[in-house]
Amino acid sequence: MYATTYLAGRAAPLLTVQAPEDIEFLVKESEVLTGRSGRIFVIASADWLTYRVHWHPIGLKVERLDATGQILSTSYLLPKEFRRHSLMEALTAGQLFTPPVRRLG
Repeated sequence: MYATTYLAGRAAPLLTVQAPEDIEFLVKESEVLTGRSGRIFVIASADWLTYRVHWHPIGLKVERLDATGQILSTSYLLPKEFRRHSLMEALTAGQLFTPPVRRLG
């Protein structure tokens, strides 16, 4: 499903998201374990773009976050629309990661 990755310049490990269906699982896992809505995803590119994804039965709420975790923009997408989002492009390129919600090991 996903593998632990240590990226240069990052203190904490990140999990590599490897398949589109992993996103739903990871969001729901985070919500169950933390009691908070959504999960953080990072696009490992020159800009290190950060998003919080909230899963809903009819679609997704995607928030673009700044370096301090403040919301810059919010998109409401149907699953079909989400397949064209930059998060899915990053997944295809092997550049989509998420911090673990529990201690690894």
